[in-house]
Amino acid sequence: MIEVKKDILKKIYKKRDPWSHKFYFGHLLVIGGSKQYSGSPTLNALAALRAGVDLVTIAAPERAANIIASFTPDLIAYPLNGNYLGVEHLTELFKLTQNKTAVVIGGGLRREEGILNVIATYLKKVDIPCVIDADAIHAVARNKGIVKNKNFLLTPHSYEFFVLSGKKVSINLKERVNAVKKLAHQLKTTILLKGHVDVVSDGKKVALNRTGSPYMTKGGMGDTLAGICGALLARGNDVFTAACASAYINGRAGEIASKKLKESVTASDLIDAIPEAII
Repeated sequence: MIEVKKDILKKIYKKRDPWSHKFYFGHLLVIGGSKQYSGSPTLNALAALRAGVDLVTIAAPERAANIIASFTPDLIAYPLNGNYLGVEHLTELFKLTQNKTAVVIGGGLRREEGILNVIATYLKKVDIPCVIDADAIHAVARNKGIVKNKNFLLTPHSYEFFVLSGKKVSINLKERVNAVKKLAHQLKTTILLKGHVDVVSDGKKVALNRTGSPYMTKGGMGDTLAGICGALLARGNDVFTAACASAYINGRAGEIASKKLKESVTASDLIDAIPEAII
């Protein structure tokens, strides 16, 4: 059993070559959003930038993309025609994926059958590291074979873990460890089960991350985690290490922000605390 500590950051953030340039530290593609939801992919992207990826492109249905583009010039928002992700967007998505080094998919897409089928079709064909979060987890639950032996990371909370496995996990840590390791082994992928203690397993190794705060209940703090995971994968880290380090960073940033703001803390506050968390 591995206990995730601050020293994992030394594996992630090494001294930079003076001749480093744009793209050297990755280009992340975020696929998310819908007519109703634009916040989730935005939080993915902003957290990823703070975690050190060089560029983020967000592919989102048109209304969401237009809202996202208004947040900051640091984000590249690519509008997909219509209000929801559809099969007609797959060609564009595969083209957008060609020059990227990792993907985050799922936030705000919704769970209608047609959307879940599009997510599954995309994941079947993509061959770069992917963070599968939120609604995309529901797509995988219906098509479990699509994650087998790929550089994919699933980031469920307890209910999403139930959707994936059919097993309800309690707060008993030993039970959670055994359940995550078993499912990761069955799916031949890496899983980060979010909670008071995060559990990470690739089916063989298991790691526990204890950073975090009970104030981290606001919507969007899972989106920041997925974005950090995407950044670290885009920078070229292996999936297990990226998952462990991301859990540490997200939890530590949450601790920092919560110490100052307590009940008032938001996911945006967590993003602002990432620079201090990775020092």
